[in-house]
Amino acid sequence: MRPFATHLLTFFVTASTFCAPQSHAQAAAAKSAATSVTYVGFDNNEYPGEAALPVLHRHLAFAGYWLNNPPGEKHNSWQGKRDVLLRNGFGFIVLANGRLEAEIKKSKRTGVTPAALGAKDAEDAVAAAKREHFPTHTIIFLDQEEGGRLTADQSAYFFAWTEEVARSSYFPGAYASGQPVNDAPGKTITTIQDIRERVAAQHLHEIAMWVYQDACPPANGCTMQPPPLSASGTPDVTAWQYAQSPRRREITASCSKTYASDGNCYAPELPKFTLDLSVSSSADPSHGR
Repeated sequence: MRPFATHLLTFFVTASTFCAPQSHAQAAAAKSAATSVTYVGFDNNEYPGEAALPVLHRHLAFAGYWLNNPPGEKHNSWQGKRDVLLRNGFGFIVLANGRLEAEIKKSKRTGVTPAALGAKDAEDAVAAAKREHFPTHTIIFLDQEEGGRLTADQSAYFFAWTEEVARSSYFPGAYASGQPVNDAPGKTITTIQDIRERVAAQHLHEIAMWVYQDACPPANGCTMQPPPLSASGTPDVTAWQYAQSPRRREITASCSKTYASDGNCYAPELPKFTLDLSVSSSADPSHGR
């Protein structure tokens, strides 16, 4: 997964110590961080197929697992695959595809408010997580594809979704941008900064964060040896997506040689399977086992 595009023996790498906040949503991540061990995982809009799982598991610890149709897709090939992924040793980072601003506005014109749409989508995500047999307290990450400061409609949708999930037996998370963008003269903002400021100001439920920031640096490109989690530029995150397929050429020039000539990141031993790569202090970032 990536903005407007697609996106397991456990692979260990040494990283600097990462101190996550002690909370229900991130307690396991903090425990793993205390050992200075990180894990690499992947996500892709398409399920790789059962035959590919043992190969992927030689290099990767966890998999992105879609609860609904991924961005731009008309079907969800991950549905019903949790048990086979478990048998192959994978942890999970569980995803629910959110709405683009244009979709929210379109729904608004039909009389469905952004907040009502967000709450309904959250109910659907919780129901899907139950159908897929994810245990209680699993973190469900809302895929917030568009970066920068949230608009009023995006904010109403987003926080209706996270608050509705928080009222369920699951925990809310967000996959959101850590890429700074211009916000005011001489100032920048990231989507995660904006979300956290709103959570604090409105006394909302805590949201676990999966940051995407593939700019090189701080990212180092398509590699199984990721930068330390603490280098993402966004503190206290559950995971950091540091490589995307295809790469965003305007921000990845210095690590372009780590990607294939077509700009994609391919799985080791599976030269036709593109993926996005993330690093986490947990082999099961959503606690979905």
